Amino acid sequence: MTLLSEPFYGTLQTTIEVLGTLAFAISGIRHAAAKHFDWFGGFVCGFVVAIGGGTLRDVMLSDTPFWMTSPMYIICTFLAQAIVIIFARYLKRLDNAWFAFDTLGLALFTITGIQKTIECGYPFWVAVAMGCITGSAGGVVRDILLNKTPIIFRREIYAMACIAGGILYWLLMKLHVNDVVTAASTFLLICIIRFLAVRYHISLPVLKGEK
Repeated sequence: MTLLSEPFYGTLQTTIEVLGTLAFAISGIRHAAAKHFDWFGGFVCGFVVAIGGGTLRDVMLSDTPFWMTSPMYIICTFLAQAIVIIFARYLKRLDNAWFAFDTLGLALFTITGIQKTIECGYPFWVAVAMGCITGSAGGVVRDILLNKTPIIFRREIYAMACIAGGILYWLLMKLHVNDVVTAASTFLLICIIRFLAVRYHISLPVLKGEK
């Protein structure tokens, strides 16, 4: 049960979804630019990255994919492309710009995935899984398009950050914490885990193959 009014809760969820779309689109387009894609290829990469996780989530929840209900998400991708083109010189100077936008998209989409799944009446463990899928699937699609090993299969804390955020979201929800505080706390935890994992090269143990 939400502690906020339904209109406000809906606005909060939409705002998070739009910000996540913008962040992931910028991340995807930045990666495409690094591979010297043309403008159309960059837009396609950014759009697919931005909607990939949410689309998979909505299909699994038997719902209409979110980007089909409003042109806002395509507009966000156009805006992201414009930002990358106009500020290309400045973004190139920021070596970790792609990482920052990818982390923001990961955190924001994890939250919206959890919120939507709970809204559909599923138990918390499904919400955590859907949050993880919503947050990380876009990055997987991006890496496949760019012919790279998907980030969740590399030695990085990526999907695990989504899971940790999902568990925190559930705990705060059980404690009847305000929705805004819950979303903000989850966002911060995911971002902190990602930044610390990359900064200090923290990773999960590697499976040992046969010799």
